[in-house]
Amino acid sequence: MQYATIRVNPENSMHTKTFSLLPILLAIAAGALTPNAASFAAAHHATKPAAHKKATPAATTQPPLDAQTAMAGSPPALPAKAWLLMDFESGEVLASANADEALPPASLTKMMTSYIVEQALRSGKLKQTDLVSVSQNAWCRGSSTESCMYLPLNSQATVIDILRGIIIQSGNDASKAIAEHMAGSEEGFAKLMNAEAQRLGMTHTHFVNPTGLPDPAHKSSARDLAILARAIIHDSVDYYPIYAEREFKYNGIKQGNRNALLYTDPTVDGLKTGHTEEAGYCLVTSSKRNEMRLITVILNTSSAQARADETRTLLGWGFSAFEKVTPLQPNTVVATAKVGFGKTDTVTAGLGAPWLLTVPRGQAVQTSAELKPGLEAPVAKGAVIGKVVASSNGKPVGEAPLVALADVERAGLLQRAWQSMGKLFGK
Repeated sequence: MQYATIRVNPENSMHTKTFSLLPILLAIAAGALTPNAASFAAAHHATKPAAHKKATPAATTQPPLDAQTAMAGSPPALPAKAWLLMDFESGEVLASANADEALPPASLTKMMTSYIVEQALRSGKLKQTDLVSVSQNAWCRGSSTESCMYLPLNSQATVIDILRGIIIQSGNDASKAIAEHMAGSEEGFAKLMNAEAQRLGMTHTHFVNPTGLPDPAHKSSARDLAILARAIIHDSVDYYPIYAEREFKYNGIKQGNRNALLYTDPTVDGLKTGHTEEAGYCLVTSSKRNEMRLITVILNTSSAQARADETRTLLGWGFSAFEKVTPLQPNTVVATAKVGFGKTDTVTAGLGAPWLLTVPRGQAVQTSAELKPGLEAPVAKGAVIGKVVASSNGKPVGEAPLVALADVERAGLLQRAWQSMGKLFGK
């Protein structure tokens, strides 16, 4: 029997390996991929040092890191340098530790690379069928020491294939090629990355390259990476499904997505893994259960299985500790606002759209309305005229705009004059 073979690389690591698919298929058939087992993705890219090389020391396990912020009780302590749990809908951080420490992000960097490509596709600056050339700089040379899409030297690939190579295969060659295509060089593309990071509010991030290969100045934080993940999910609707794809074949080489949870948890649909010796094993994940989507970030843990297990723990706590609530229904009257110089002197205010909040499970939610002062006609139905603030246990947990539930036309000249006289005399 002939077996297919694949060359596979860990993210930004130092080894390549050729192996048969048969053991993997047998492992899957035997049920080896359970939520608590080592993942297919992790297993298929683990390698042993070559016989003539000195073995790399085993990764040091981080001590459990307690939560420094948490919106609900009993958050887990996770053995990582930094971790974070975010509610996608609101962007609220539900629990975190070392959320703003600038750390090496390894291939999590490629989330920004792919995001920039996706936004260029959305705006029309790029087309999916545009051809991207592979330069000597971008090409993975022979027995590559980095994760690759395996683009042939001096070849061309479509933008959509390049995007898949970045997201699924973590291709450094794909990342470099698209950087040169869009900005002329890696350095030029890094400027685009940093400008986008600034626009998104990633205040503890500085990118030097599009790959995440080590550089002392190349840093990001758990909070910033969660902000980036949220932007990808929100802004790249047409391309976000790629982050859930388990494998991609290019140039005759099939490689699996290294996000282990894609194989073991059907609620997980992204986003990205990363690993270098300096950064440790990293993972940014998104999971949606019922109406709630959570984003997790794990930075610098000891192994591919550890990053998956810690993510499972964090997601499990998040979905059990929090719930979605609807404080108020749309189009119901929340408050009545005074209107000056209108044919009527008041207008009702309410929510213009459904409002869902993520709050600690079982906690009551209170709401209070804040209306704009000095409101004057004309007021159009649907215009924002204030906000409603939700709180739980005395702490704000969210807010939503209040809109006018009816039109208020401007009064005629005589009526406005009469109203002005009334204000003058305090009536």
